[in-house]
Amino acid sequence: MRPTDRWRLVLGRYAEDRLPPPQDPRGSRYEAALDYLYGREYAGRGGRGDDGPGDQAVPGPGSLDPSAPSVVDWLGEVRELFPRESVETIERHALDRYGLTELVTDPEVLARIEPSEALLRTLLSLKGQLDPAVLGEVRRIVRAVVEDLRRRLAQEIHQALTGRVSQHRHSPHAVAANFDPRGTIRANLRHWDAAGGRLVVERPLFFQRNTRRIPWEVVLLVDQSGSMVGSVIHSAVMAGILSGLPAYRLRLVVFDTSVVDLTDLAGDPVELLMTVQLGGGTNIARAVTYAGQAIDNPARAVVVLVSDFCEGGPPSQLVAAVRRLVEARVTTIGLAALDGTAHPAYDRAMAQQLADVGMPVAALTPGKLAEWLAEVTAR
Repeated sequence: MRPTDRWRLVLGRYAEDRLPPPQDPRGSRYEAALDYLYGREYAGRGGRGDDGPGDQAVPGPGSLDPSAPSVVDWLGEVRELFPRESVETIERHALDRYGLTELVTDPEVLARIEPSEALLRTLLSLKGQLDPAVLGEVRRIVRAVVEDLRRRLAQEIHQALTGRVSQHRHSPHAVAANFDPRGTIRANLRHWDAAGGRLVVERPLFFQRNTRRIPWEVVLLVDQSGSMVGSVIHSAVMAGILSGLPAYRLRLVVFDTSVVDLTDLAGDPVELLMTVQLGGGTNIARAVTYAGQAIDNPARAVVVLVSDFCEGGPPSQLVAAVRRLVEARVTTIGLAALDGTAHPAYDRAMAQQLADVGMPVAALTPGKLAEWLAEVTAR
C-alpha cells in the first residue's frame, strides 16, 4: 500500500482533494513524510515495504530513531506540506502511537539537541503535550533562540525606529551610518594637500537623527493559532525590542477565540513564549475590536495584525471592525507572516477584503516592519 493511500485511511475526510497531482514533484515529499511515521506501523506488523522485499528495514513502533533532530526536521516538513487539520492528526498519532513521546517527556533528549528556531517551533506547537519535567530544558531552549534572534535583529530595528537622518543638522556623535561625505569635504577643503593630492580631514561631519517626542501607540495583535508559530516567535522578540523604545507605547495582545492582553510580558519574550497557547479556533474580529477600544489617540496609533486571516467567525464582522479602525484614522497593517523568510500561507480572499477597506496586507521580516513603522510614524 502506498503511503498516500495510508494517508487517506488514517486522516479520513481531511485527505480528500489534498493530494498533489500524479506528476507533481512534491508527491515524493508527501510519501517520504508519511512513510517516516506510518511506515513504522506496517514494518512492525511484518508488512512488505512499498517497493518490495528489498526495502531497508524500518524501526518498529515505539521509536522514531535514529535521532531527535531528525524528528524536528520531519515535523517541520509535515507542517509545510499538509493542511492544519491533517498536521494536528499526524502529530497526535506520532505522540500517542509511534513513540515521539521522548521529545516531550525526556529532558535528557532535549538537552542533547542544539537550540534552533525549528526546534522551538516544534516545542511550542506541542506545548500542550509537554511533561512538566522538561519545562526547564524548554525554557533554556526558548532563551537561547530568543537571545540569538534579538542579537541579530536589535541593531537593524533600533536603527530604523530611533529616527531618520536629518540632512539639515549635524550631530557631535560619530556614528558611521550617519556620516555626511559631502559636508565633510566642504568643511575640510581648506586642508587640501595639493602636493600630496589628498584631502586631510580634520573634522568629519555626521548627520543628526530626528527624534519623535510624542509617543505613538502601537497595538501588536498576534494570532496564536497553530499555523502562526513562526510569526509568534518573531512577534515576541519584536515586542521585546519595541517595549524598550520611548518613541512608542506598546500594547501586546494575543488571540485565538479569546483575547488576552500580555502587555505586562512584552519586555520578557521568554516568559511570553512560555505563556502563549498555540492552537484552537480564531476570532480575529474580536481582537481587532479590542484594539480599537484600547486606543486613546487614533490619529497617533498603529495596529499591526499578525494573522493567517482564517477567520472563524463571520467575515463581515472582521471587515466591519477593520473599517471602524480605518475610519477613526488609525494606521493599520495586516501581516500574513512576520518571520525571517516572510513566506506566508494565508486566506487571500479574506486578506483582499481587508485591503479593500483600508488595511494593507503584506508579509514582512521584523526589519522591514520596523522600516514601515518608522515611515508611518515620522510625523
